[in-house]
Amino acid sequence: MANCTNCSAPLPPCSLVCEYCGSRNDIDLRGINYYTTNWTESTRICPRCVVGLKTIDLKINGRFLIERCERCFGLFFDPGELEALLEAMVTNVFEVNRGELDAVNATMRNSDYGITYIKCPVCAKLMNRVNFGARSGVVVDRCRDHGVWLDGGELRHLFEWMKAGGKLLDQQQRDTLAKEDARERERRGDIVPSATGRHQGEYTDFAGYGSTLRRDDPGLFDIVADALRFFLK
Repeated sequence: MANCTNCSAPLPPCSLVCEYCGSRNDIDLRGINYYTTNWTESTRICPRCVVGLKTIDLKINGRFLIERCERCFGLFFDPGELEALLEAMVTNVFEVNRGELDAVNATMRNSDYGITYIKCPVCAKLMNRVNFGARSGVVVDRCRDHGVWLDGGELRHLFEWMKAGGKLLDQQQRDTLAKEDARERERRGDIVPSATGRHQGEYTDFAGYGSTLRRDDPGLFDIVADALRFFLK
């Protein structure tokens, strides 16, 4: 159990606020042994507190910069950074522990903000609310162009979710949906299975050159096929 950084009293699971002294604690970065703060405010604005964010260097695999709000401890990640951080911090997970996933979600702290749409710290446009992964319990705020916002405590929850095999479960479900989609498209005749078992017919790659054409455009398909056969003799 974590302790309050102000009075050292024990913090309830996943709690940000100490019940004894009322201090707000950063529980997200406690699993990261060393990081530095650039005290010059960035131009990015906290969507919760409307103050400048601070740049944090997590020192993971060299230089790893993210933004954090010093008031609410929310975190902002550029595209791909959150996934890269999870991969770096949580390793050697080879199975899905559904019981542990249930336990992780059972102890998830309630949001301080309810269901609200917030502005991107970069472009100030309203972000989309997106489920992060299968049974993660975390709805992140995502700007398609600039990145992902996590409220305080959500990163720690994602660490625990990934340790319990959450990412593996998410990938399994994606693979199952992809196979079901391929079977449905084959049933409708959108895809013709080849003798090798690979689904072909929607696109064809000529001689491995990366040129693709739809087979349902026979005129253009035949012209380009003849041209390629001539030049590849």
